[in-house]
Amino acid sequence: MAEWLYEAGIGEARAALVVDGEIVEARIEREGEGPRVGAIVGAKLIEAGRGGKGALVGLDWPGEPQATLAGLPPSTSTGARLTVEITRMALRERGRDKAARARMAEPGAEIADGPGLRTRIAADGVPIIEVRPTDRDSLEAAGWTELVDCVRSGHWPFAGGALWVDATPAMVLIDIDGEGDALALAQTGARAAAAFIRRCDIGGSIGIDFPSVADRAGRHAIDAAIDAALLQPFERTAVNGFGFMQIVRRRDRPSLIEQIRLDPVATDAALLLRQAERAAGAGPLTLTARARVIDHISAHSDWIDALQKRTGRAVRLIADPAIKGTGHAQ
Repeated sequence: MAEWLYEAGIGEARAALVVDGEIVEARIEREGEGPRVGAIVGAKLIEAGRGGKGALVGLDWPGEPQATLAGLPPSTSTGARLTVEITRMALRERGRDKAARARMAEPGAEIADGPGLRTRIAADGVPIIEVRPTDRDSLEAAGWTELVDCVRSGHWPFAGGALWVDATPAMVLIDIDGEGDALALAQTGARAAAAFIRRCDIGGSIGIDFPSVADRAGRHAIDAAIDAALLQPFERTAVNGFGFMQIVRRRDRPSLIEQIRLDPVATDAALLLRQAERAAGAGPLTLTARARVIDHISAHSDWIDALQKRTGRAVRLIADPAIKGTGHAQ
């Protein structure tokens, strides 16, 4: 049986597609990530580029983020007001961020944000279970914290081996590690890698380093294992003699790696707020964490107001330099 678990958390919505008790897809949508794919946004032309390429606009959005623009009409003057459609959200990478991508909106298009996480998961027709703080924590029972921990560490064990994952500016790299027969390990690792890519919604360029298999038939078997396990659409190379395969998938919004691993402060703040919503007891609700996490929560007074409303308790924030990771709420 398959079902989506959806939680409208404070500052972060989260969803998990659970099949037979296991999370096979996980998605996070955070406040402050900018306009979603499909959003129709007002914009101001900053740079026109050359030959229809390299145009840059400033978006009418909190924080005034920028986006690269395709399809700019010729002779459009710098400073012109435009209406654009977001085709790729802004992305975070190690050491740099990538601006959103946009195209000219259809004439007469009305300003609106793109479909949110709840709407997107409803599109496939799978039943959706709303996860609420007062109910049994079915999201946690399915392994939410373990999933977040695996994304943080980049270590994904499977029977007979493990994946080691790193996100570089060029691509997400997956190394398959283990003992025993190289071909058997590579085939099992291929299935684990495909499951990981789906679970974390990895897009763009992905490199997989398989155990080296000397014969061509073995490498074809690895190719076939990926084709059977990884959902379309994607493009790939064949496994080369060094055991390397490159996969390219559509990338139009942040993956879990970008959201969790490359933004650890926002990740810990979301986990702490989630913990606080479920904290037992009465009287003031105290959230204790390292200073950057507390400062991140303090900067969003609406989050604190929402937490007080949901729990019926006054909220106190305490920064403690001795605490590592998420912190605690009690």
